[in-house]
Amino acid sequence: MPPEDTHEKLITLLDERGADYRVIEHPPEGATKAVSRLRGHDPRHAAKCIIVMIKTAEKERRYAAAVLPGDKRVDFDRMKSLFQGVYAGFAPREVAECLAGTPVGTIPPFSFHEELELIADPEVFEFPEVFFNAPRLDRTIALPSTDYRAIAEPRIEPIARD
Repeated sequence: MPPEDTHEKLITLLDERGADYRVIEHPPEGATKAVSRLRGHDPRHAAKCIIVMIKTAEKERRYAAAVLPGDKRVDFDRMKSLFQGVYAGFAPREVAECLAGTPVGTIPPFSFHEELELIADPEVFEFPEVFFNAPRLDRTIALPSTDYRAIAEPRIEPIARD
């Protein structure tokens, strides 16, 4: 799926569900801390999305979209445990981009692929509003965290570490 399609799919979903969101335009940036400065908020308010590969057996792999506060890192040991896996790490870039439908650096905290389970850390919901990729480097969506939770319907698990 081309990135433009993922962007349109996300905007359509938010509109159909009556979300109270804002689109913020800014210079192109993919790093969470840098784009948070451009957007004018603390990185803790960002919902970044990391595509994780979990090996569950010799030749079996599962994939998850791990949604974390912008100032945290994914806890791969926790992800491995959640899937009863033997290994967890970053998904290969090509796989991550295929599953997310957009390039790394623009992945929104939603899943539009049946093989990509969406898991959000509870800290993502600590603030009234979350900021995330639109999925474009030059656009951000600001969305009430209650709307994000209701629309994305992620599995909530503690998967973040400092």
